[in-house]
Amino acid sequence: MDPHSGPAGELVGEPPLPPRQRWRLVLARSPDAPELTGRELAEAWDKALEASGLPVHRAAGQARARVVWGAPLPSRMAAEREPAEILLTEAVPLWRVREALTAHMPDGWNLVDLHDVWLGAPALAGRVSGAVYRVTLDGGPGADAIQAAASGLLEARQLIRTRVKGGASVAYDLRPLLADIGVVGAGPAIVLRVETRVLPERGSGRPEEVVAALAERFGHSLSTASILRERLTITDEPG
Repeated sequence: MDPHSGPAGELVGEPPLPPRQRWRLVLARSPDAPELTGRELAEAWDKALEASGLPVHRAAGQARARVVWGAPLPSRMAAEREPAEILLTEAVPLWRVREALTAHMPDGWNLVDLHDVWLGAPALAGRVSGAVYRVTLDGGPGADAIQAAASGLLEARQLIRTRVKGGASVAYDLRPLLADIGVVGAGPAIVLRVETRVLPERGSGRPEEVVAALAERFGHSLSTASILRERLTITDEPG
């Protein structure tokens, strides 16, 4: 039997080259970026990496080059410093990686920074401990009243809310998932900075749930004009 053939005579490709370099990308996504499903986003990045000409690692049996994300980003949410990682089968200098990626970013994405990280470091997703969001409110009460209500959330011992899980409503405590909240801008619109935590046994805090809890605390309906993820909190973040 041909050593390069499978049991039924199917051709078997050469074994993939092992990864030799790991790059952590810091990416920004604009508010007007195309709204893509997870699969569509993966395909867009696969095409971008293919066009870049970089020696991107593909695992055996893997159809596309894998971009590893720190945490899922909702399809409609903009981001300022979103971490992702790729593996290369050759050691490539920083300037070449930057030029190759910058020239072939998917629509709506920009490369902010990149770091050559240790190949054997733990998975990126396992290092995420929280996130920081900037929430712009659409109207509502004054900044002082909002700040007072935000302080009330931080002073609360519990913030019991419900989530839909498996088709059923499940009660949970939002308070351990809320690290901080405060007013950071009070011009024509009120802007909040919301810091959430990721806890393995409890999940992650969501900014829209924090705004809903804030509205309940204040006793006044609140709507958001936009939510932007400023960054993820990563335990070994370079730089």
